[in-house]
Amino acid sequence: MSNTTKEKIGQLMVFGFKGKKASPEIIKLIREHHIGGVILFGRNIGTPEEVLELTTELQRTAKEAGHERPLLICIDQENGVVRRLGEGTTILPGAMLLGATGRSENAYITGLLTGRELKALGINWNLAPVLDVNNNPDNPVIGVRSYGESADMVANFGKQAVKGLQDAGIITTLKHFPGHGDTDIDSHLDLPVISHDIERLQEVELRPFRDVIEQGADTIMSAHVYFPAIEERENVPATISKKVITGLLREELGFQGVVTTDCMEMNAISEGIGTAEGAIEALKAGVDLIMVSHLQTRQYETLFQVEEAIHTGEIAEETILQAYQRVADLKDKYLSWDDITLDSPLHVSKDVGSKHHELEAYEFYKQGITIVHNDNMLPLTLKESDPLLVVYPRDSYALQVKDKRYATFALEKAVQDMHDCLEVFQVSNPPINDEIANLKEIANQYQAIIIGTLSIKENDQQVTLVETLLKENRNVIVVATRNPYDIAYLPEVSAYIATYEFTAPALKTAVEAIFGKVKVKGKLPVSLPRRRSDNLE
Repeated sequence: MSNTTKEKIGQLMVFGFKGKKASPEIIKLIREHHIGGVILFGRNIGTPEEVLELTTELQRTAKEAGHERPLLICIDQENGVVRRLGEGTTILPGAMLLGATGRSENAYITGLLTGRELKALGINWNLAPVLDVNNNPDNPVIGVRSYGESADMVANFGKQAVKGLQDAGIITTLKHFPGHGDTDIDSHLDLPVISHDIERLQEVELRPFRDVIEQGADTIMSAHVYFPAIEERENVPATISKKVITGLLREELGFQGVVTTDCMEMNAISEGIGTAEGAIEALKAGVDLIMVSHLQTRQYETLFQVEEAIHTGEIAEETILQAYQRVADLKDKYLSWDDITLDSPLHVSKDVGSKHHELEAYEFYKQGITIVHNDNMLPLTLKESDPLLVVYPRDSYALQVKDKRYATFALEKAVQDMHDCLEVFQVSNPPINDEIANLKEIANQYQAIIIGTLSIKENDQQVTLVETLLKENRNVIVVATRNPYDIAYLPEVSAYIATYEFTAPALKTAVEAIFGKVKVKGKLPVSLPRRRSDNLE
């Protein structure tokens, strides 16, 4: 196999690595295998200056290794609950909060601001927006990452988000094709199945993708989800289905841009067909970029097995050439060595984390935070000496626990800024019986209780906690810090606010609304099924 073919295979790979500096492993892969893209996670993110140093080092390595075009450097900066950038950057609202504003132009401005900050840090490709229609309240992986449950609305907001990012010079990704919204299984853990017929898929799941493709999409990410209405072979995820990628996406919907996989180490692939074998099948199906985010052993396995599959004729060389050309065209449209500064000193744009961006975001938080229910409880009026109780769960989602903005204790800080006489309890998630019993003993000592909830599930102890406190004190205000659907499990509380995300600005805005300092205007972009009746004694 010629070096040229090996380099073309490398250009179809997007690999991740550990650390805030370019690791020896990723440098070797860029130099010796000419990988075309790198994915960054929270583990790679330091200060804005450190991020720019990192992306510059990666590009410098590629230039010195003779890469014809710059690297694709991508990140999941959906905003809201899925954001990778950290300290020194602007916290911007996620999809469902934007959906709750009812104004799609807010998605455009958020995309533009996000894009400006990414571009300033040397990141050229955002793995966003999510175009999944979240019509399943039990969806464990999409939920508030979606704009809402209406296909029309998701399409409109998605179009605006894409335009905003593109206007900032950032490559966009529509995900997760052909739709991950109506699932109750996380494809990181297992293979979800969506069993709807093709008419329903056309009407709901595919609608946003079709609309944004018509507007002009850059890349599309496949879902590790099985669609029996499209692919008759049992348990074959969309990522490795030629009927989905070539038949539906390319031929029927007319998408001629770049198709990327989601990470091939997710269990739906790695525990099924396997990462490397899955990469071969994905390329045969019509995918262009293979994403292997974590393990170096799997990255090398993927490279070598794809090379072997070309050598044996399992993958036609023409397939690789077509994929390579689509990736090259994308790079030529957005990237140029002339636009990348490789020499020191490096300067981060003043846009990053600017007051201007923060104030823009604050307007959207005020428009999106939603008072779902208020039984004459809000605004909360307390004397300085009135005791207030704040209870919130530990945030099991906060993988970057060192950054306070990823954790629910932003609720505590927000209330402290409003009222001095308060007691705070952080409980386990879900709360344990002893914690509930201790809180029951003291609940009637407080003028009011503010409780944060976090993605309540069936038979969740969070419900037991709220019910217990309500029996002792009727003045209970619930702040749903992620899923707005939490209220469906709860009895009647005095007030219920949905923030859609546990970011510091979202929780701060909600608390300001509780105390009547700001007026919030959000309207739920999803329906809340009533699963419980008020059966309190």
